[in-house]
This record gives sequence, structure tokens and C-alpha cells, in this order.
Amino acid sequence: MKIHRRSCLQLIAGAAALPSSGEIAIGQETYPSRPIRVIVGFTPGTAADITARAFGSVAADILGQKITVEDKPGAGSSLAAEYVARAAKDGYTLFLVSSANVTSEAMNSHPAFELVRDFEAVSLLTSVAVVLVASTQSNLHSVADLIALAKAKPGEVLCANVGVGSHVHMAAELFAQRAGIKLLHVPYPGSPQAVTDLVAGRVTMSFSPASTVIGQIAAGKVVALATAASRRAEALPNAPSMAESGMPNFDTSLWFGLVAPAGTPQTAVEKIAGAAGKAMRMPETIEALKKQGFEPLGEGPDAFGRYLRDEVARWSEVARVAGLRS
Repeated sequence: MKIHRRSCLQLIAGAAALPSSGEIAIGQETYPSRPIRVIVGFTPGTAADITARAFGSVAADILGQKITVEDKPGAGSSLAAEYVARAAKDGYTLFLVSSANVTSEAMNSHPAFELVRDFEAVSLLTSVAVVLVASTQSNLHSVADLIALAKAKPGEVLCANVGVGSHVHMAAELFAQRAGIKLLHVPYPGSPQAVTDLVAGRVTMSFSPASTVIGQIAAGKVVALATAASRRAEALPNAPSMAESGMPNFDTSLWFGLVAPAGTPQTAVEKIAGAAGKAMRMPETIEALKKQGFEPLGEGPDAFGRYLRDEVARWSEVARVAGLRS
């Protein structure tokens, strides 16, 4: 069959105007048309896992599709992050990112993936207050007391953390930099062991998620010197904020959000973000999370994207100054 030159040019122009295969896939289906997976880089029962399941249980009804949470622990959540970064860009595989991923990237000058480059920000879901606590045997009652002790005994104040580069370790490094002091870091395999030694007085102080020490604070086994944020935590109303303690603009709260592989269609990103915003505002979600020390957020892609960029820059500088960047 003979095709005239004008007809051929019209065919080419028409083909150029067609959407990409990813756009066709999203456009031809009502997203989501099948179950969505949320990959978590920590074990069941952790703050990240709790956040993912709180989102999934409510957002599934909003979206009309099942949302499954899959825990893939390892390398401080980096294995799960890399898995999702390489997943299909179709909106059906999401990652529960946290501040732990940011501090991990901040320490590595040649990471296998980059949060800002390799992911689409979807929604900032929750945050958990971090508390500066001290052993009762230390006789410390305020942030000023701790700073004075550390200046009197530079490098001798024992600070418990849960591993080099962990979020609480980086929080302590930021505190030391801002206060102009030196601390001696004592790493532990997990929060329970660190809290046990803090209660026993074998270490002086620690930065810890509120959820892991709230019971010990209530029982008078450790002293809450300050909430490591600009305002007081609802779960610990009697603990002053770091701003009240003379250190403004100091916020080391743990946070958790949803991201998708870079290149995921905006249709899918916006649909998930909308469901996340609604889910985090549901009274039952708010009640369930606040009982465990979480603050529901549900911020959208633009706000979360800016926040993620700022967090990577902030913790990268802390790691650089502390000499932790490899």
C-alpha cells in the first residue's frame, strides 16, 4: 500500500503526541486497581512498622484496595530502601522512609542510592519525640546541669546510643556541637540494653525515642532533662523543650514518611498522598498513634519533599563536623 509523504508525517506527529507507556498504564486503569505494598526496613513492632500499619489499615478503605506491609530489615533500613528504589515505577511499591535513612546517607559519601534523587516524596506520616534523659545517679536535673558537667569533665560523660550513625547518636553529636562539649559515646545493640544501663547508672545520659523511656520516666527511674524539639511533647508535658532549655531550633524528632521510586506517575503519588492525609486525620488513627507517643502529620508531596531535602543537608553537615562521613 502506498503511503503519501503528508500521511506519513501526520502519523509521526500523532505518535509523538502519545503518552509514555507508564502514563498509558495509569491512564487506562483506575489507580489503584490492585493491592499496594509498603516496604519497611525494620522488624515488626518498631516505630516504623507501627506507622506503616496505622496508615495501611485506614488508607486501604479510602483507596478501596488492600495495603500490605512487608518488613525487610537489614543495614539500618538501607536494604529495604534500595529494594524499593529499583522497584517498578507504578505506584504499587512504596517505602516507609525514616530519619534513620537520612542519617545513614549523611555518613556515606558514596551511597548506593540517594533519597532525594531516587525517590518521589509522597507523604510525611508521623513523628516521635526524642528525649534527652539522664541517670538518676547523675544528679542532673536540667540541660544546663549536663552542659556544665561535660565542660568540667570533657570526654568523660558517658552517652548511650544504639550504634554509630543511628539517629540518637547523631542527635547527641548535634547537641555536643551546639553546646560546645565532648561526650564519650557508648554503643549498644538496641534501646532496651541502653535503657537498662542508663537506669543502673552505668552511663550518664542518652537521647532516646519517647516511646522507649516514657515508662522509666514515669516510674522515676530516669530523669527527662528535655524534649529534643522546639516545643514540649504531648506524651511528656512536664519535660521542657530544648528551646526552653536555652537551645533554640534544636529538633531531632524521629519521623516516618512514604516515598515511591523516582519516576512514579504523579497521578499515583497524589492519590496515595491524599489517602495518607485523610488517614492521619481520622480520629481513630490519631487516638491510636498518640497513645504510643506518635504525632500524626499527613503532609503532602511538596512539603515533604522540601523537608526531606533539608534533613539530608542538615544531618550531612552534622556528620561532616563530627568526622563520621566515610
